[in-house]
Formats: sequence, C-alpha cells, structure tokens
Amino acid sequence: MEHLLNPRIITFLTDFGTRDAFVGIMKGVILEICPTASLVDLSHEVPPQHILSGALLLRSAVPYFPSGTIHVVVIDPGVGSSRRALVVETRQAYFVGPDNGVLSLAVPESDVVRVIHLTNEQYFLPQRSQTFHGRDVFAPVAAHLARGVAIEQLGVEVPTMERLSLPPVRQQMHGLAGCIIHIDHFGNAITNIAEADLRPFPRAALLASIGTVRICGVVASYASVAIGAPALIVNSWGLVEIAVRNGSAAQCFGLQLGQPIFLTTH
Repeated sequence: MEHLLNPRIITFLTDFGTRDAFVGIMKGVILEICPTASLVDLSHEVPPQHILSGALLLRSAVPYFPSGTIHVVVIDPGVGSSRRALVVETRQAYFVGPDNGVLSLAVPESDVVRVIHLTNEQYFLPQRSQTFHGRDVFAPVAAHLARGVAIEQLGVEVPTMERLSLPPVRQQMHGLAGCIIHIDHFGNAITNIAEADLRPFPRAALLASIGTVRICGVVASYASVAIGAPALIVNSWGLVEIAVRNGSAAQCFGLQLGQPIFLTTH
C-alpha cells in the first residue's frame, strides 16, 4: 500500500554537472510523483563517464544515511544500449541506477537482499528518451519507491549485477605497489592502498614514489607538514592519498588516474 506519511530520503550522484538543467529536471520528476521526498545531492561532479569514481563516492557516502534511504546514481555511458536498469535492495537502503558496476562497491554481495531488473514501464515516464534515463526511468522509479510501491512490482528479480573491483595492491619485497584511483576536488590523489595494507610497515619509514616525486613518511594530518609541502596521509575513506598542504597534489606533480605509486621501506 502506498504511503506518504514518512518522508523518504532520495540522494543523487551523477556526472551531469550543474551548468545544465538535468539534475533539476530529475528532482522535478520525483517531486511530481512524491512531493514529500527529501532530496539530497551527493555530487554532480563525477568525471564524465567515470564509473569507478562514481562507485567510490557512493561507497564513501552510503554509511552515513538513515535506513531506507534511496540512492539514485546516474553515471551511465551505456544509456540507450542493452545495459540493464536496476534497483538493488540491501538490508539498509535501495540503489537505483544502471547495471554497469557503479552501484557495486557500495553494495557488497553479502548485503544484497534482491536485485530487480526494471522492466515494468508503468513506473517510467510515458515518453522516454534514449539519452536521459535519469529523467525517464531512474527518477520516477525512485519516486514510486519513496511512495511505498513494492520493489517486486518494478520488474523481475535477477540473480546478479555487474561488479567492479579495485586494482589489487601488490606486495613487494620491501613494500607495496598500488595506483591512483580518484582525484578529489582539492587535487588530493587517492590510491587503492588501504590503511590495513600499511600494518606490516613502520609508517614513518615509508617512502612513496610517484613518477619522479618522493614523499617520506605517512603523517597524521595535513597540518603535519609545512604549507606547500607534500604529504602522504590516510584519508577519511581509510585509503592512502598524496596531498599538498593548501595546494593541489594533482597540479603540482601532474598526477593522473591510474598512475602507479610505490611504498617502500628502503
């Protein structure tokens, strides 16, 4: 039975930017269907078509929202193709978006209750474009979920979804080899090396090598180094990042996604 008594939170994560009206249009679609929805923007500045960056941002945000939140994710280079549109139910939340792996880092297999392929066009907009499923499919589906439509009414259950995996961290004789997987708004270069990977090594003695750049020691905070100096730090995601205090490591050092980083004790 549909209900409007308890407002539901719907979050948005896209690569649309904010110059165009795409995000606002999606919100208008939702509010027409479910006027009581509470809408929250995670980000609309995911690099265009960069599925891994979107997946990382989603994973970083999901734990901080109340149970029952609906997360709408539209980083969708395959829009209009045969890629499936999904809603994924976990024990804590719902995820609406394309089946291209962008949902997967936030949805461990052990948390999945069911995966629904969105096939019931009753819950889409009547007129649909091949280029804007955020407006025509994902937004209305999220709104109907927020109204209380049962997830099984939205389509057919499927056993699997596309999954991403982070590049593996490789152990070497005197350290670790990883790579840059995300560059944030501040120009901090975030790597796939997790805090747990550092446990066998004395942090103060680790030397980071990124191209010709060398940074000695993992420090506790940005303020641990002088203004303009580089720092190696474990960030709020629990991952090692390269930063420059009050500056952009990406600009200072020409860092790029996928670039190798080596941590050694010699």
